[in-house]
Order: sequence, then structure tokens, then C-alpha cells
Amino acid sequence: MATAKSKAKAVPAGSATLHGLSPYVEIKNEEYMNEKQREHFKNILKAWRRELMEEVDRTVMHMKDEAANFPDPADRATQEEEFSLELRTRDRERKLIKKIDKTLVRVEEDDYGFCDQCGVDIGIRRLEARPTADLCVDCKTLDEIKERQITGG
Repeated sequence: MATAKSKAKAVPAGSATLHGLSPYVEIKNEEYMNEKQREHFKNILKAWRRELMEEVDRTVMHMKDEAANFPDPADRATQEEEFSLELRTRDRERKLIKKIDKTLVRVEEDDYGFCDQCGVDIGIRRLEARPTADLCVDCKTLDEIKERQITGG
């Protein structure tokens, strides 16, 4: 009797993985965002979310374990700055977790993988690079150009 582990494909040495998962191998003439592709991206998003949540847990434990009332003001300031930096990073990750959750809803509603502005396919490789992408490369490029024009950057 084969187990689930024995059925999993081995990742070739030197092959890039996405949160522990192999890149999707497209089959010639397969339909874009079919059930297999949606399942692939759902697994990537869930693994990414799980990694971020584990990092949150590690941060909480680190801050509890390392919290000390240093008598030296410089040591205390250094620790407070370190904690502040960690909390800012976790806040960005919290926002990313929300975006991942929204993206998972889109996968479930068969609305994933298509540009929000023009409706074209975003593309498998772009989605593997940025699984939460909701714009195709062309629309994202135009958005960035407009933003630079507005901000003067």
C-alpha cells in the first residue's frame, strides 16, 4: 500500500521551490487556471501563510524570552530598537497575511490568475514569483509609471 509521501514527487537537486513546493509544470494546450493549477497556487499560498504565522509565533517567544530590564540605558535602547524593528516587520507580514487570505478567497471563487484591470491571464510564472499578484505585467508597469509621475520619484 502506497503512502501519501511515496506518491509525492521528489524535487530535483538545485531546483527552485516555492515555500517547499515545486514549480508548476505546464502541460501543452492545458486550460489556464484549471483545477490543478488553482490547487497548486492554493497550496503555495497556504504554505506561505503558515510560514508567516510561524514567524509571528517565533517573534512572540523571542520577545518574551529576551525581554529584560537592562540597567544601562544604551542596552535598554538597543533592545527597544530591536523589538521595534521586529514589530514593524511583523506588521508588514500581518498585512501580507490579509492579502494572502483575500487571494485564497479569489482562488476558491475561480477569480484567481486574471488581471483586475484588463482581464487577461496574469501567467503561471508571474504568479509563482508573486502569488498574490492581481495585475498583469503590463498593467502593473503602467501603475508604477503613473505612481512615479504623481510622486515625482
